[in-house]
Amino acid sequence: MKIALIGYGKMGHMIENIARQRGHEIVCIIDINNMDDIESDAFRSADVAIEFTNPTAAYGNYLRAWKQGVKVVSGSTGWLKDHEADVRKACTEEGHTLFWASNFSLGVAIFSAVNKYLARIMNAYPTYDVSEVETHHIHKLDAPSGTAITLAEQVCAELDRKDDWVKGEVHNADGTITGSKDQPENLLRIDAIREGEVPGIHTLTYDSPADMIQITHSAHNRSGFALGAVLAAEFTATHEGLLTTDDLFKF
Repeated sequence: MKIALIGYGKMGHMIENIARQRGHEIVCIIDINNMDDIESDAFRSADVAIEFTNPTAAYGNYLRAWKQGVKVVSGSTGWLKDHEADVRKACTEEGHTLFWASNFSLGVAIFSAVNKYLARIMNAYPTYDVSEVETHHIHKLDAPSGTAITLAEQVCAELDRKDDWVKGEVHNADGTITGSKDQPENLLRIDAIREGEVPGIHTLTYDSPADMIQITHSAHNRSGFALGAVLAAEFTATHEGLLTTDDLFKF
């Protein structure tokens, strides 16, 4: 399979290594200094482009890749609020393909399945209040993380007592604390911590006067994310439309 990379930071380098190990060819690497190469013959030759950039650039990258007739796999977060409807229309009505996930890790996919199952059980036990906390490295720009939001949305879909999620207390990289843990009871609070080089930790807590139930996913490094992105690219090469990890991992 021929792969183009959009974004060549730590994640891009790791994806490149894993893709080559799995026998794929990297035909084009797009970074901030050569964005015009997305219109090159090399880029157009790709079966799939894997995009890991930032919330402000992601949607524009999708449009430019689609214009060249290239399918996209993306792990960039933060664009959904402004562009979800446009992307959904492009993939369902205009013939484009995007595999998007807030997290490509197999472990997170399994964790998500457990999260949804536990939330369905806990819907019958309203004495347990639920909250979430996520911890990531100091370079991460968005808070809460895309994965944390996805997990919270899964819980809210199952719990009658939670209408939506809300950003709670944020421990910033500079040591300051913003936001508050004091949030309405009908909203699922997500607290965020930025420290060190933590790849990602997500914990959901169900707390009652009698006891507490917690589930946690903790990434040791980014290799699971990179492998998942390559697996998604392999899947996307033979599928079309708006794809997610639910299509790739069947639990």
